[in-house]
Amino acid sequence: MVVDGRVARALTLSPDGRWIAYLVAPVGRAGVHPVSELWVVATDGTGPPRRLTSGAAYESAPRWAPDSLLIYFLSDRVERGTAQLHRVGLVDGVVEAVTSWAGGVSGHLPLADPDRVVVIAADEPSAEDERRGRERDDARVWGEHVRPDRLRLLDVRSRKVETPTVCGDRHVVEVAQRPDDGMLAVLTWSTPDVDPGLVEPGLHLLDPRSGGSRDLGPAAAGASSLSWWAADDGWHLAYVAKTPPTLVGGDAVLDVGVPVSGPVGQHRNLTAGTTGCPSNLVQVDTGPPLALVADGLDTAIYRLDPAGSTFVEVSRVDGLATSLTTNRHGDAVAAVVSTSYQPGDVYAGPTGGPLTRLTDLRPELRQIRWGVQKRLSYEASDGLALDGLLILPAGRSRGDGPFPLVTLVHGGPYDRHADRLMLGWDPSGQWLATAGYAVFLPNPRGGQGHGHDFAMRVAGAVGLDEWADVRTGIDLLIAEGIADPDRLGIGGWSHGGFMAAWAVGQTDRFKAAVMGAGVSDWGMLAAAGEGGLFEAALGGSSGWEGAGPHRHDRLSPISYASKVRTPVLILHGEDDTNVPVSQAEFFHRALRRFGVAHEYVVYPRENHSIRERNHQLDVLRRTRAWFDRWLS
Repeated sequence: MVVDGRVARALTLSPDGRWIAYLVAPVGRAGVHPVSELWVVATDGTGPPRRLTSGAAYESAPRWAPDSLLIYFLSDRVERGTAQLHRVGLVDGVVEAVTSWAGGVSGHLPLADPDRVVVIAADEPSAEDERRGRERDDARVWGEHVRPDRLRLLDVRSRKVETPTVCGDRHVVEVAQRPDDGMLAVLTWSTPDVDPGLVEPGLHLLDPRSGGSRDLGPAAAGASSLSWWAADDGWHLAYVAKTPPTLVGGDAVLDVGVPVSGPVGQHRNLTAGTTGCPSNLVQVDTGPPLALVADGLDTAIYRLDPAGSTFVEVSRVDGLATSLTTNRHGDAVAAVVSTSYQPGDVYAGPTGGPLTRLTDLRPELRQIRWGVQKRLSYEASDGLALDGLLILPAGRSRGDGPFPLVTLVHGGPYDRHADRLMLGWDPSGQWLATAGYAVFLPNPRGGQGHGHDFAMRVAGAVGLDEWADVRTGIDLLIAEGIADPDRLGIGGWSHGGFMAAWAVGQTDRFKAAVMGAGVSDWGMLAAAGEGGLFEAALGGSSGWEGAGPHRHDRLSPISYASKVRTPVLILHGEDDTNVPVSQAEFFHRALRRFGVAHEYVVYPRENHSIRERNHQLDVLRRTRAWFDRWLS
């Protein structure tokens, strides 16, 4: 049921507010290529959801045409693995291919002019490119043969494509259209590579009618979610990015005035001092933008107050909400919502709430008896307010304790455990609770949902106070008679995997650990991971500052491998570009050298997240068996 379940994502509300288009995909991939389906449902709940595509291909990025009668989307139905732009009629359901671009399309945006669409795609391969590939004359030289994605203007009637020179050779990642005159804001990176592209973003303007363009200068690192809005002094462009000037910390909504001519204004932080953390902006054509905000264990919807240049909460959603979308007037919204015992479904309603559930994607889960999920609130040793979740073993109450306790640390570290249904392919709370474990889901410092200052406390200090935060929560559960101190386990994925590896090098109190796609050496990750500059900011150094020892050496689990006595299960994707598999290999070799009981599992073809169905099943079964072996 876990990996064969279906999830909704990529919601888009029609401009007239009457329909929601969304994608449905299986949790686990059964074949070589992923698949998904495009669905539509009425926002007022009249009639059941309607499927528009068969699910034989991978559909993505649905976007409505301005008339709310056509949906544009990407699909690899013509050639698996290569996306092209398609569109489907809401009434007749006829799917039509719009592009046949060699190399495929990566993004798109239907424009106010019904005959024009922005298409984002790299240049088609040249004859020389084809020769090099055919003859395997394909030595890769850094900075040469770079194929950035470019902005292109497509006339859907004639199929003529124009490629403006607005961004030069910069890599186009996002486009937003100004509601009044159709001006396009374009977000670019300096290069398609995450490092340094993500930390070198730029903003540009393009008039799609005249072809006139302007360079608006740099944006803050990690910029996304471009949104136009009109203020008393003219048009502004807002976006979500890392709070300047650091690379570690909470995200913020930044804003810049865009005058008719001359230089742009200063980039202002519109969410400075707030305890919530914006995750994405949604443009409203007739008013200020909306923002989806992580706030503690819940999620809120905020609206920009143009008069005060601040965001104001307009409604709140229990648990986790993602994929926020709105209509052209901003008075209706839709999102994917998951609560304590309900999986993610499509919800919609007025912006001020409440939202109503419109789909029922996983009815089979209703027959399962879940562990009781409780909210936790406690203080760190230095007085910092913390929160988290406790899941009791299914069918048990607090009075039945103490129980074997597994602590699952979230990834990121800029992520969080929201109060949602904790069920997934990675080591997940309810998966373990149904097997008799109590599960602690802490939100230590460095995570999302408590503002910038809370998140930036781990900059150059990962594994220190955040580990103390986790340890404090465990001690609290032991003192309350819930956790058995002699049957403690710890695990997690990504940064959670790092924390598991770190913990077993600091203490012998855990009887078992699971290190999923975890970091063992921050210097090596800064050198080889796709987000090198971010990893160096977390670890405190890169390794090229001198002979060392370096700060990251003191923060790397590998430095404490000789102290590990806890049995460790190491799980990793072989093709992981975020945290390369060499991180797992390094820890495995160290544990082997010191005779520590461990199991090292590598999943072929997998990147940072495990996608193939059989591999997901293996993660679930192997994880639970590991804790059964050592905590029983």
